[in-house]
Amino acid sequence: MAERPPATRRTLWLVLGLVFAFLYIPIAVLVALSFNEGGLPTAWSGFSLKWYASLANNSAILSAALNTLIVALISTAVATLLGTLLAIGVEMRRQYGKGLEALIFAPMIIPDIVLAIALLSFFSMLNLTMGLHTIILAHVVFNLAFVCSVVRARLKSFDWSIVEASADLGASALTTFRRVTLPVIAPSVIAGALLAFTLSVDEFIIAFFTAGAGRASTTLPMQIYAMIRFGITPEINALATIVMAISITALTLSQRLNRGMIGQ
Repeated sequence: MAERPPATRRTLWLVLGLVFAFLYIPIAVLVALSFNEGGLPTAWSGFSLKWYASLANNSAILSAALNTLIVALISTAVATLLGTLLAIGVEMRRQYGKGLEALIFAPMIIPDIVLAIALLSFFSMLNLTMGLHTIILAHVVFNLAFVCSVVRARLKSFDWSIVEASADLGASALTTFRRVTLPVIAPSVIAGALLAFTLSVDEFIIAFFTAGAGRASTTLPMQIYAMIRFGITPEINALATIVMAISITALTLSQRLNRGMIGQ
């Protein structure tokens, strides 16, 4: 392959730099303004941590953060369990059609607003009272496909002969899964769980449609939306920075586990 001329390389680097600047300069400004001393969100007047301290005394934000943590942990646990079992079942029974494949990954493809309306209609048809439990159920449906996708990526290179060997040696199906299958796929399961947790923490549209009335079922993204309707403040910048830091940490861990999984 012919080497690109220097002018072409410079142009590519310039375009790449512009793209990254467009993506990350607004985020950097948001983080910087979260440490702003003054109350104006767009005028720098000195460094301060008072807006982070203010968050600790805001009962509405603390309640929303607790709700978000409850929803994220429970939905992640259920979605990870079901998604892992679904991935194993599909890969062990390789004779499936494109229809089943489409059904598995439909929640990843369908727009959030469509999935939210569908879940709201389904819960209403069942006469379920809206609350944290309906948000959790909705997030399980949303996250299950992502967990299944991550775990299946590891199972594509899984040697199923070791499962057969374990069965030939007299191990039960549960023992084989616990002692043979799970240790091999554990990095992908953890990566899928971290991805599901991140998506659950950040998700707004589905939670907004499937939540009940009042603070008892308000998640953190919903609280941020309610606060931002009256204008952006440094307190919102601080809250957004914390949420972003949690998401980046979880995604980074997930990617590291995925790289380790691929390296195996």
